[in-house]
Amino acid sequence: MDGQRLAQQVKFIIEIDKLKQVQRQTYLTDASRLENSVEHSWHLAVMGMLLSEHANDSDLDMGRVIRMVLVHDIVEIDAGDTFLYDEAHNGSKAAREQAAADRLFSILPTDQGNMLRDLWEEFESGQTPEARFANSLDRFQPMLHNIVTHGKSWQEHGIRKSQVVAKNQVMEAGSNQLWDYISRALSDAVSNGHLSE
Repeated sequence: MDGQRLAQQVKFIIEIDKLKQVQRQTYLTDASRLENSVEHSWHLAVMGMLLSEHANDSDLDMGRVIRMVLVHDIVEIDAGDTFLYDEAHNGSKAAREQAAADRLFSILPTDQGNMLRDLWEEFESGQTPEARFANSLDRFQPMLHNIVTHGKSWQEHGIRKSQVVAKNQVMEAGSNQLWDYISRALSDAVSNGHLSE
């Protein structure tokens, strides 16, 4: 057994535990507290298993989708979570996340570091059917939480429906059905006073 390889893997495993400390702007569905990035990633992985039949592409490698959503936010250990609607902070997001990816994935043995980096970059580029579906799940989940919590996070940040649509309609590239579902829910949220037009 390669002791150095195992030591690198264990070091990375310990390092990614820090993702549990990265707080997002999405409330749990009971609205009791904000979720962390690990909870978000786990939720997306389960959603991927359950909702794959609603992907635009019927021939997805779901194992790849699940791996992608499990690693897509690891860079937030260094870069922090960037709130989707924070235009100022989004301007520096790519540079912060690239630097984080450089450091974090280099902890692992080269082959595994490259594998995770490739998954992260595939997710970020959104060019493959798997990445498009993974990105759809990533956009769907916070909106669903806002629907269930009566727009709690949207209201706290003064977010309007037009902003939600502009930032999230890209999910249609991965799943028309999920976008249609959430579009109807957004209209209901406006009617119910949970989201401003």
